[in-house]
Amino acid sequence: MTHYEKLKTCLQEALGDRIKEFHDRLGEVTLVVDPADYLGVARELRDNASLRMDMMIDLCGVDYQGYGNGTWQGRRFAVVLHLLSVTNNWRVRVRCFCADDDFPVLPSVCELWPTANWFEREAFDLFGVVFEGHDDLRRILTDYGFIGHPFRKDFPVSGYVEMRYDPEQRRVIYQPVTIEPRDNVPRVIREEGYGAGH
Repeated sequence: MTHYEKLKTCLQEALGDRIKEFHDRLGEVTLVVDPADYLGVARELRDNASLRMDMMIDLCGVDYQGYGNGTWQGRRFAVVLHLLSVTNNWRVRVRCFCADDDFPVLPSVCELWPTANWFEREAFDLFGVVFEGHDDLRRILTDYGFIGHPFRKDFPVSGYVEMRYDPEQRRVIYQPVTIEPRDNVPRVIREEGYGAGH
């Protein structure tokens, strides 16, 4: 049994039915789990003696609106964990779709991997995913008074407001965006025979 096959076997034995989808592409494993199982699966991945995913490398939000040229029929928001077992030299990706597109919520994994703190704050700030149990869930990249979540696919590229310094008030003020909305479509020009493997 290869190192990679052993990982897949250990995952199946440890998680069983909690794995809703199992993707195995280009030597990388991605598990899809339900929101109700998310925290339990994360804990099992960390604590199971055969897996020992002791390091969280990354956590990010994803907005699937319009994915696949609009053919996507599933839930809109997902959170993706990238985990590493230093002991076993294994990497696993865990994807969990939030149950409610209008108010995306998942449990926090900060108690399992404290490094998740700022990553969850980023996913909250940019995508609007709320992490239950996070003890300091506030914006991390946008301004305190920022409205909306700028990485959502329906957020306008120019935003809703702009800020500028007002010399009369002697402070920074917010005002509606003065840029006229427009669609920029890049023009792609390829040489004849481009990518033909010459």
